[in-house]
Amino acid sequence: MDGLDNQLGYWNTTGAAKTFGHPVEPTWLDRIDRQARILDYGCGYGRLSGLLAERGFVAVEGLDVAPNLIARARASRPSLSFAVLDDPPRLRHDDDSVDAVFLFAVLTCVPSDSGQRELVGELRRVLRPGGFLYLSDLCLQDDRRNQDRYRKFAAKYGVHGVFETGDGAVCRHHTPDWLRSLLTGFDVVATREVRVDTMNGHPAVATQLLMSST
Repeated sequence: MDGLDNQLGYWNTTGAAKTFGHPVEPTWLDRIDRQARILDYGCGYGRLSGLLAERGFVAVEGLDVAPNLIARARASRPSLSFAVLDDPPRLRHDDDSVDAVFLFAVLTCVPSDSGQRELVGELRRVLRPGGFLYLSDLCLQDDRRNQDRYRKFAAKYGVHGVFETGDGAVCRHHTPDWLRSLLTGFDVVATREVRVDTMNGHPAVATQLLMSST
């Protein structure tokens, strides 16, 4: 994964100071054993890993491409395990060795179809059969600000929903049909939509999916 699907320069500088706020659904967490081996993929500064630890999960590992974000995570949560992804999205974990993966606001940072397929395929490889993927991300928004930038950048990137932020990132909002095709090989256990603030402080609606690996 490289180029727009990595954006290390952004996440190691401007992005390293962002805050993220996608919430978790407590009843969904109750489906996962507290001893489960969990990957927080694209963990950023460790917010979600810390929340999971507070909820009693004892084997959480946070992974991110940006060394500065990982340094921030280690400083804020020194008792937890964090590591830099050396060759994203490839993982050093064995096949079928992980019980659950949390993928919160990560696909939005991987603009291309091929980059997203590669990432989901790698997560599918390491998840054991029956393991959980908890995804939280952004489908196409219906407000004028987002609709205008979808149109503005559609020709440049070739995908409706890919856009540039004002501070230098390239992001993607998704159609539900694309997410369904991307996540073939997972059974949907539960879905919901929640209101969130984006990393730049704008209101949005996030789609959350709890899925089981087949």
